[in-house]
Amino acid sequence: MHIRTTMDPMTLHDVANPEQHPCLYQGDGDNGLEIYFESEENLMGYLDLKSEPSKVIQGDDSEDYVAEG
Repeated sequence: MHIRTTMDPMTLHDVANPEQHPCLYQGDGDNGLEIYFESEENLMGYLDLKSEPSKVIQGDDSEDYVAEG
């Protein structure tokens, strides 16, 4: 599935003429996400964002489990 969004993720503004604005495509060609940006600066800022490493939380749903920490 190919998903196209014209909402700039940095400003949350809709990009009126997407063909005239910078775009980032993430995917394998058939399946991917196409994101349009208002400016090259917003695109570069988006690429510079560093996400926190994801955390996997595992627990025990037994009745005698007490979370520690």
